[in-house]
Amino acid sequence: MPRPTVNRKPFGAHGNTDVDVWTLDSGSGVRAEILTYGGILHRLTVPDTGGAPASVVRSLAGLADYTGDNPFFGALIGRFANRIAHGRFTLDGTDHQVPATDRGHALHGGPEGFHTRVWQAEGEATDTAATLRLTLRSPDGDMGFPGTLDVTVTYSLGPEGTLALDYTATTDRPTVVNLTNHAYFDLAAKGDILGHTLQVDADSYLPVDADGIPEGPAAPVHATPFDLTTPRTVGDRIALPGEQLRRAGGFDHCWILRSPGTGLRRAARLTAPGAGRIMEVWTTEPGIQVYTANQLDGTLTALGGGRHERHSAVCLETQHLPDSPNRPDHPGTVLRPDQVFRSRTEFRFPHLAASA
Repeated sequence: MPRPTVNRKPFGAHGNTDVDVWTLDSGSGVRAEILTYGGILHRLTVPDTGGAPASVVRSLAGLADYTGDNPFFGALIGRFANRIAHGRFTLDGTDHQVPATDRGHALHGGPEGFHTRVWQAEGEATDTAATLRLTLRSPDGDMGFPGTLDVTVTYSLGPEGTLALDYTATTDRPTVVNLTNHAYFDLAAKGDILGHTLQVDADSYLPVDADGIPEGPAAPVHATPFDLTTPRTVGDRIALPGEQLRRAGGFDHCWILRSPGTGLRRAARLTAPGAGRIMEVWTTEPGIQVYTANQLDGTLTALGGGRHERHSAVCLETQHLPDSPNRPDHPGTVLRPDQVFRSRTEFRFPHLAASA
């Protein structure tokens, strides 16, 4: 089997800063293309059971599309993924205000969050993996968050075809941290994801108000549209009646995963029936935000032509729970100077082993 490889090419410029695209090749047919702008997962090419390759993530046409207004396509998200109510939180007795840009609330780290930064990059290929190490320094007060935060995100791709993301962060002052990747998945690489089946390994989820802020404690998924404890067809689920689905236009909710702890466990399994591809999401995080691209409206141009329409993809964002800085009942997101934030998420493709 060919060994993994890493390649870098120019992708354009953001202001006076060059942007590159790095290609990680597993040597076994899986390839990941990652931009230094936003740490964006630009393409993820995965063969089906017959060996036919296609990218399973939705992409934008070019750098200008990524730097323009778009809903976080493929990007690394920080300092705080998901929402903080009213953009306010109190840490060690000090109040902090971050930009409230989504219906009066903070979303995904603010308008100049990590998804808008050009990351420093270093690639390496060994016999066991192709890796890309991205680093970023977020200064004290960045988007209103306290403390200087040094972040490293490492993408790695091994011969078996698993794409792993390892996150670490350190700070010089107490702060809050919640990091994720915002890839839009379509395993069939065409049309929409309404026919995909999705299983989420969770028995509860967080109902939200009309602004997407958790209304209160977790609710059981049993006997609700959010029961994905067995594989369910996405289109059937989000077409069910219910105020929660009506408010969001589909899924835009956080499921609380089983088996809390620091080890890897499966969070979700996504299948495109008839397309010959399966993806499993494994993570150390306590939650997964499932978003069925409810706000896409055909205005964004896709790589290779066409438009990104409503429900054309699904995001599976492993993360801590939304609004955690204001919710003492949620797993903590505070990072202190004597601590290291660590998180790992893997995107596995079990159909590749079955077809090998």
